[in-house]
Amino acid sequence: MKYGLIGEKLSHSFSKEIHNLLCDYEYGLCELKADELERFFTERDFCGINVTIPYKTSVMEYLDYIDEAAQKIGAVNTVVNRGGRLYGYNTDAYGLSALIAKSGVDLRGKKVLISGSGGTSRTALYVAQKSGASSVLRLSRAKKEDCITYGEAILRHSDADIIINTTPAGMYPNTGDSPVDLSYFKETEAVFDVIYNPLKTRLVLAAQSRKTAAYGGLYMLVMQAYCSAELFCGGQIDVGRAEEVYEKLLRDKQNIVLIGMPSAGKTQIGKLLSETLDMPFFDSDEEIKKSTGKTPAEIINADGEAAFRQTESGIIHTLSLKNHCVIATGGGAVLKEENVLNLKANGRIYYVDRPLDLLIATPDRPLSSSKEALAELYNQRKHLYKTAADKTVVNDSDIRAAAEIIRKDFLL
Repeated sequence: MKYGLIGEKLSHSFSKEIHNLLCDYEYGLCELKADELERFFTERDFCGINVTIPYKTSVMEYLDYIDEAAQKIGAVNTVVNRGGRLYGYNTDAYGLSALIAKSGVDLRGKKVLISGSGGTSRTALYVAQKSGASSVLRLSRAKKEDCITYGEAILRHSDADIIINTTPAGMYPNTGDSPVDLSYFKETEAVFDVIYNPLKTRLVLAAQSRKTAAYGGLYMLVMQAYCSAELFCGGQIDVGRAEEVYEKLLRDKQNIVLIGMPSAGKTQIGKLLSETLDMPFFDSDEEIKKSTGKTPAEIINADGEAAFRQTESGIIHTLSLKNHCVIATGGGAVLKEENVLNLKANGRIYYVDRPLDLLIATPDRPLSSSKEALAELYNQRKHLYKTAADKTVVNDSDIRAAAEIIRKDFLL
């Protein structure tokens, strides 16, 4: 491997895709255990590498030269081999600065809380201080000399203006985790999360749900990769190229999620979108059947609706971890907030709204087997659909017209 990424666990990484789009060198992923680091750096059989969790600090002892900013931060995420000498840099600082600049959030005079005590937290500390923050505090589960605990943050710093997460809490595959409970921080005006997989962590979704500005880490990842690539190549790369890579990656990693009543046309529309956009299609009801050998109706009739909803939630969680696919959900998927949060993590949600008089009651759907039952469900769920959706699309004529509206909106 001449160019690549080293870290402990890399199955979630987007770095290979980004570097292969930015430059013409081959970029690989290399998982290393802690006791393998010394051999790797002794051999020096690489031209340039990026470093991720948990080695951003420990690699520093193997380097011949460390950039001034990386020294101040105390963490290195980029190493360049120049004639056998290893040079260390921190391009995460550039990436985080770029993300904050893109957001339009001004850190000057603000109180900033940084969740985490590792190498990336030191990068965030450096960036926040350089950006003019009036107070910057790092948070750790255990009391440390240079960190406060989360409990202390809640008791004494609930007036924080900005929160930056640098921990792995909420990262794939443990997407249900969150490092901070925002209900304690009612004055926070912006949240940044360095996690990029999923695209929206629980922390970001929680902030957005209360109309707080919130940003995931994908843009930071692309911009730090851009800065690393310039160091690898020893020359300038058009920054517009990095912007294009970010936009492409965002589209390629995002899902289309269809919600709505039974018989609203979600499956048909989903299949059309799958064909036109060349994205795999998944129907949660069909996935349930594949997993259990039973249809949703058979599960409800045999075990009750509660048992079915539990099975459905497991399937939806699995589907939500995917990227670049179309997902059609069952009519009651929105009844559990957990399902909606999971689907929003990597997905743009479309409510396929078919008028009640066009919906069809069928005996194979035990919860909507009659017109009366269907009408009752429609009235119960319509608000949930609209609340969960990023966009409502009315399907009252040709399903191709509805699919085209979604296609155009998704590609914007």
